[in-house]
Amino acid sequence: MSYDDVISLLGEFGRYQRKIYFLLCLPAILCAFQKLGNVFLIAEPNYRCKLPTESDNASYYLNDTILSIYYPKDELHNKYSSCEILIDNKTQLCESYIFDHEVYGYTSVIEYGLTCSSAYLIATSNALFMVGVMLGSIIFGEMSDRIGRKITFFISLVILVVAGLVAAIAPELWTFTVARLIVGATTSGVFLVAYVIGLEMVGPSKRPIAGTVVQMFFSLGYMLTAAFAYYIDNWRWMQFALTIPGVAFFVYWWFIPESARWLLTKNRTEEAKKLIQEAAKYNDVVIPDETLDQLLESAKSSNCDKNAKAASVIDIFKYPNMRKKSLIIFFDWFANNLTYYGLSWNTNNLAGNPYLNFVMSGAVEIPAFLILLFLLNKWGRRNLMCCCMLISGISLLLTMIVPDDKQWLIVTLAMIGKLTITSSYGAVYILSTEQFPTVIRNAGLGAGSTFARFGSILAPYMNALVHVWQPLPLLVFGTCALIGGLMSLVLPETLNKKLPETMEEGEQFGKKTKKLVVKETTDDLEALNKVQNNTNRSEIGADEKLLQNSVS
Repeated sequence: MSYDDVISLLGEFGRYQRKIYFLLCLPAILCAFQKLGNVFLIAEPNYRCKLPTESDNASYYLNDTILSIYYPKDELHNKYSSCEILIDNKTQLCESYIFDHEVYGYTSVIEYGLTCSSAYLIATSNALFMVGVMLGSIIFGEMSDRIGRKITFFISLVILVVAGLVAAIAPELWTFTVARLIVGATTSGVFLVAYVIGLEMVGPSKRPIAGTVVQMFFSLGYMLTAAFAYYIDNWRWMQFALTIPGVAFFVYWWFIPESARWLLTKNRTEEAKKLIQEAAKYNDVVIPDETLDQLLESAKSSNCDKNAKAASVIDIFKYPNMRKKSLIIFFDWFANNLTYYGLSWNTNNLAGNPYLNFVMSGAVEIPAFLILLFLLNKWGRRNLMCCCMLISGISLLLTMIVPDDKQWLIVTLAMIGKLTITSSYGAVYILSTEQFPTVIRNAGLGAGSTFARFGSILAPYMNALVHVWQPLPLLVFGTCALIGGLMSLVLPETLNKKLPETMEEGEQFGKKTKKLVVKETTDDLEALNKVQNNTNRSEIGADEKLLQNSVS
């Protein structure tokens, strides 16, 4: 009897689990604040060179006559230059700037002077945030396995709040960037650990729902971020407002239990029994002590098996079929993450109201998760992921041919791309889990997650290509999504299939068997012909004997 059997007796998603699960979903909103807050914290407003006769608080807007006299034309973007000024008919670089505060208010770009030749630092700051997310998933993931889920959650939460407040008072760019990098790392600790605790306490049939609903809470936080940005026009106060709700989760220390599964892996059986019995009492269920004793023995043997079957990610590349599948899966992780975060952070570059675009970009994730929930077990993992990636890629590539006067159509296509890549992002996780054999599954997922982080680290730089050509970021994202969708067509479907356990099974999983079927069919036909020939010979021999007897 395993722990899942105890969960079945306890209730796969009983009152106790629902209460704890709801509490664990709320921190996802806080993590969304931090992950998406950069869109407005480091928003790049319009700016121009300050005229010699202007004061520092002069209006950004000038009439066309003055613009034509003092500013050279930027032919690439079909507007007046933001970085150059004409003085005595000579083009000079700006010494100081006048900013447009109407849309984004006062952002860190204004305070730290991230303009013109320094504008690349905007992308660098965003990229380093995602470096923090990658490091956090490694550090806090390992920590949660070693010292426990609950303590790791609270360590992450405290560091997040402290680093977030430091970012709000950072005197210069690199202090801000390092503080935000630490915040990025702790979002992995808070979100992933809460996610794991939530999934470990529900039954197998309820995990797809539990895994999807928590993502919807993240999407809710995504949309709420725009409300903070709209009503708080100073980036320091906005960073403070996005961080301070984390203090409310400190009270979770008295409400959120340690994972009973983790306690069992550490042979802390009595603590696990106590938690299970408390949950059973809350759910009005009685679990006999004998069942829990059997659970202990099962958990011990399971842990021994896992330790005996440990494998390295390098082993993936020793098998040609598994190597091919793994490389495709790794690219899918990269393409999904690049496109997801690229589109999430690109809303300021779309036409129309940036706040409305941002909210729509978050809102389309809700139907995306519903699609995942209802179609994943009907269409299959590979089919759904490929379909979503192809639709996303085609939608984003179509923005290239949209006329300039149809900007609403570009926004629509971008939102279709965001919706479908969100569904694909959810599907690739499950597909990856089922493609890798049991002995290498964690290592394979870890490698896929690493490739995903490389995508999100590159996403800010891809968005910076808007300064070269406005549609270029969407074309890059669309190309990656399209290539990933096409390549993934060669992956085997995993729905309702027996999952591979060993490396040998993983190598055979999904291999084409047409030649084998033809050979087996040919062998069967040959055998059948031999039987028929032997039968005919027997019948002929019998007839000859009968004829001889008759003649005699």
